[in-house]
Amino acid sequence: MDYIRINENKLHIVFGITDKNQIKLLHFSKAEFCEDDLCKFGPECKEEDLGRKPQFLDEAFQLVQVNLSGYDRPYEKHGNKHIVTAPGYLLTYAGMEDCENELGRKLTIYQEDKEVTHIRVETVMQFYRGTSIVRMYNKVINEGTQVQTLEYLSSFCYTGIEKEGKSNSDAKMRIRVPFNGWQKELSIKEFTFGDLGLAQTQPGVYQRTSQVFEVTNTGNWSAKKYLPLGYVENTEAHTSLFWQIEHNGSWHYEIGDQNTHFYVCVSGPTEVQSHWFKNLAPGEAFESVPVAVGVAGDCFEEALGELTRYRRLIRRPNQDDEKLPVIFNDYMNCLFGDPTTKKEIPLIDAAAECGCEYYVIDAGWYAPGEWWDSVGEWQECRERFPNGIKEVTDYIRSKGMVPGVWLELEVMGINCEKAKKVPDDWFFVRHGKRVYDRSRYQLDFRNPAVIDHVNEVIDRVVKEYGVGYIKMDYNIEPGIGTEINADSVGQGMLEHERAYLAWLDDVFKRYPDLVIENCSSGGLRMDYAMLSRYSIQSTSDQEDYRNYATIVANETAGVTPEQAAIWSYPMRQGDKEEVIYNMVNAMLSRIHQSGHLAELPRERADLVKEGIACYKNIRQDIRKALPFLPLDIADNEDLWVCGGLKLDNKAYLAVWKREMEGKNNKRRLQAGTLCTDTTLSIPLGSLPFAEKGVKVSCLYPEKEPVDFQVQGNILTVNFDKPVMARLFEIKPL
Repeated sequence: MDYIRINENKLHIVFGITDKNQIKLLHFSKAEFCEDDLCKFGPECKEEDLGRKPQFLDEAFQLVQVNLSGYDRPYEKHGNKHIVTAPGYLLTYAGMEDCENELGRKLTIYQEDKEVTHIRVETVMQFYRGTSIVRMYNKVINEGTQVQTLEYLSSFCYTGIEKEGKSNSDAKMRIRVPFNGWQKELSIKEFTFGDLGLAQTQPGVYQRTSQVFEVTNTGNWSAKKYLPLGYVENTEAHTSLFWQIEHNGSWHYEIGDQNTHFYVCVSGPTEVQSHWFKNLAPGEAFESVPVAVGVAGDCFEEALGELTRYRRLIRRPNQDDEKLPVIFNDYMNCLFGDPTTKKEIPLIDAAAECGCEYYVIDAGWYAPGEWWDSVGEWQECRERFPNGIKEVTDYIRSKGMVPGVWLELEVMGINCEKAKKVPDDWFFVRHGKRVYDRSRYQLDFRNPAVIDHVNEVIDRVVKEYGVGYIKMDYNIEPGIGTEINADSVGQGMLEHERAYLAWLDDVFKRYPDLVIENCSSGGLRMDYAMLSRYSIQSTSDQEDYRNYATIVANETAGVTPEQAAIWSYPMRQGDKEEVIYNMVNAMLSRIHQSGHLAELPRERADLVKEGIACYKNIRQDIRKALPFLPLDIADNEDLWVCGGLKLDNKAYLAVWKREMEGKNNKRRLQAGTLCTDTTLSIPLGSLPFAEKGVKVSCLYPEKEPVDFQVQGNILTVNFDKPVMARLFEIKPL
């Protein structure tokens, strides 16, 4: 076998060209390549298994999994596994291009099947200088004379994810699954392979099973159950492999066994999971969704650091993520979608007094009373705003803030008058009928008339109301897709989602300084198809500030800190510690201030004002900093939560304590950590400047006493109240 070795940005990639002229992806890791790892057998290995080594290579290590309808798959795939695809196993190597561009190195690998299906496959691998991540996608071209039906196309496929190290996978392999959900965003859990049904029941012996671990999203909420993110680590080899699916709809990844190895396949929509297929006419091409794949040590914080660097590189350049202005939004634990001129004026005054720089009028400005099922035309409601909404937006500007409004442009309520007048092809349709969800219809952005409609709304609110910020919400799930003008409902969905992204690109070309927030019932579309365009992401609709700490501590799994909008909503009935906790939640991300500020006692309002002033002093560090997780990921049941950001010469650390009714609060003990009901010790030795010791100061609040000590590289905090939080700054001695 001839090897092609790629060593780039701490990534070690090895391709093999077999004697059948097939290209195999043999290695993708932080570690160096070892040929002996490719086919492992223990001392119990049977002689007949050794003889299967050539077949193992034929069956596995495919660079691309591509499956077309109507072709035999001669090797056993067992169950729903997307392996040994046809014509994937028939493809032969047709060459490689290797060049440099403004981003870094770029490889394009060509494969073809000239004998049976007459398709050509191009694999594009874009490296990025400064991060151990490569962005990949595959393109299939039908070069034959017959229509071919595409059922599956991987964006990344790699066999041998466990091959480094001598012990078996049960002992060394760990998977982290980033669960997501409304008000339960960013709940990350760790599992062994055995926990997920992937135990090696016959270590050292050839085995085949039907078991596969699947993480799938089907629908338009890309992150309604999981983040589009995967992470696997090898604790013996001290390596990890991680991937980010950059798509705003249906996607899938799976981990399973094949012969003596485990593989991972990552893709967009599939036929089995997502009701997707695509007919390729002669000469037609289809491109998979892009996937970013990276390597690191067996350290989640390190992997998130690489992702943070990469996400900043692929993001649309914009001033919002450079300046990090403070936003006030009148919704959460405040007006809750019931705005009026009378209610807004005192809130605008209070927000300006506290130092907010944007003021957003949230849901309800366009309709009297209950508005849920009538949305869609986005005309101001004179019952709520007797002199028009421009009176309020002008008042916001007079107070030195930029006005914003809430929109949900992708839907129309079933009682919207315009929805009753337009044809069905404006909407998702299945079985000949419009798709309903929560009394709403889903607009189809492939339709030029729909684009004209939403552009009219954007132009109107920007030009007539002077809006500089739009909270773009999305509160339905239209399911598997639409049958109109599509080979499959899943393909209709995919085309709509790509059309939506193209529309966003056009909006930002017309209004480059317009700030648009990506909100989908909180963080249910937290993906980097969207976030490479949007500058800011709603992280949650979590209404209990104490629970928000978990989301904040884990936020960098899903989004860069400067794009993560975190609510801070001091309560009408609360105390100073409640205000401090709320402010600490938001101060290492993007402050999304809310709450009835005009009704707070002076001492509590002053704590809000102090927190915003402190934030303005450190926000230029936030946009450059990397994740710092001294206690690893946070859990929703943890009594203590800790998370922060680090730079080369300083770090910021938020520490929360929450005793909550009805919760079995955990006190997790880790190496170097002392944890009691009132005391937590936090190891700081992983900071890049900590070798000679550190000094720590309480950054916020300045005047509320807190007991803490530093001994060596250990910070010990003593929180004597049931619910407390503090923000610390850490510097070298």
